[in-house]
Amino acid sequence: MLQGLFSFNGRYRILHLTWFAFFLSFIVWFNFAPFSTAIQETFSLSPGQIRTIAICNVALTVPARIIIGMVLDKYGPRITYSMLLIYAAIPCIAFAMAQDFTQLVISRLALSIVGAGFVIGIRMVAEWFPPKEIGIAEGIYGGWGNFGSAAAAFTLPSLAAATAFVAAGQINWRLAIALTGIVAAVYGFIYLFSAQDTPSGKVYQRPTRHGGIEVTSKRSFWLLMLMNIPLVGILAVLAWRISNFGLLNQTQLLIVYLLLAGLYVFQAYKCWDVNRDLMTGKKQYPPKERYEFSQVALLELTYFVNFGSELAVVSMLPAFFESTFSLSKVLAGMIAASYAFMNLVARPGGGWISDTLGSRRWTMTVLTGGMGLSYLLMGGVNSNWWLPIAILLTMACSFFVQAGEGSTFAIVPLIKRRITGQIAGNVGAYGNVGAVAYLTLFSLLPEGDIGNRIFFQTLGVSALIVTFLCWFFLKEPKGSFAEHHEGEEPELAMDSAEAFPFITEE
Repeated sequence: MLQGLFSFNGRYRILHLTWFAFFLSFIVWFNFAPFSTAIQETFSLSPGQIRTIAICNVALTVPARIIIGMVLDKYGPRITYSMLLIYAAIPCIAFAMAQDFTQLVISRLALSIVGAGFVIGIRMVAEWFPPKEIGIAEGIYGGWGNFGSAAAAFTLPSLAAATAFVAAGQINWRLAIALTGIVAAVYGFIYLFSAQDTPSGKVYQRPTRHGGIEVTSKRSFWLLMLMNIPLVGILAVLAWRISNFGLLNQTQLLIVYLLLAGLYVFQAYKCWDVNRDLMTGKKQYPPKERYEFSQVALLELTYFVNFGSELAVVSMLPAFFESTFSLSKVLAGMIAASYAFMNLVARPGGGWISDTLGSRRWTMTVLTGGMGLSYLLMGGVNSNWWLPIAILLTMACSFFVQAGEGSTFAIVPLIKRRITGQIAGNVGAYGNVGAVAYLTLFSLLPEGDIGNRIFFQTLGVSALIVTFLCWFFLKEPKGSFAEHHEGEEPELAMDSAEAFPFITEE
């Protein structure tokens, strides 16, 4: 596979087209972090207000990933990804033209939907690569795409500084942010006419019913209901946080709470409707059709602590280095990019380790444990540290975080193929639940070394708790290293290989 990776043919062409789509969506999604202090100065915002914008940046990604997962399973990744990238231009330009805090919040909430793009590529890559290579393929997609946050931190401040002459000598963050959305929209059209959902001769499997995740046991249904609560509850936390800045009064906040409660009831009804025959005893799944939703729940928790922490740390790291080591905005952004820079190797590395060690379960457990210990060490970083050591620790921590993400999504496509989009949507949404939870905590902590220490220690302890859950309860997926996917006949896999000889290249 590594040899074929350098080609632009067949499945590798789809992989390259798709990771670059994700790369652009991440640049758009994280075009705020490098300019947080500049925007704060432009609008005279308080630290609490700027942290609230960071929370808004990941908030609506929670429901968006669930909805996108359903749309994806129904319409396919090509159309879904293209439309999302084209949409990205609207909130980007709106944010760039904002004139007050309210407009910043509204446009950032709309822009957070772009973060749902990750789910789309997971299904696309799974359609083109067999289980035995799914770890490294998904890792390359996720890791090289996630590098967009590093690219944003690295290049956007320089672009804004270079175009300051058209902004009265001030850093031109507005132009830089608007351009990211325009570029994403242009690529959306390119992706629409260049990609295809599956290899020729391969059927794109869709759920028999839409609106909720299909489960195969009553116990799994009730666990699904439990795991759906945080997906709505975290939006209530966001509404409460926004109300603290006067954007919602108490009556409006209560209305939001009631609407969110209604959303959960509606979501529960749709899940019941999809699983009605199972819950009323009219249907029983044969053993080969069953899967355990408890395994999805564990993967949701792993993504809560790994991707959730990455989103939170990427959002605060430029300002952390700037204030802790008294650095310029450009230099702090470049150093903070070292955290996301590891995506180039760490996330594919996590997938590769998962593919080659022969146990996806133990790969997940060890990487999550390493992440927890690394965050505990980062809790001790302060102005007395030698800067290069702090950078090396940041990169080491980042390796475990992003390799853990790669390991999570080396398992996700192997749970139940025909609902991969929905499972990926729910697991991905938990990453944003984690991000909102962590960033909300960060926004409530005191500034300086004490707040930073508590923040990183919380990330570390929560990761270690999930490590023990994986150790005792995570199971190895069936067919983890098979030549073809569940539900795909060997003959069909052979037909695809004959139609695309490059698929069998090693």
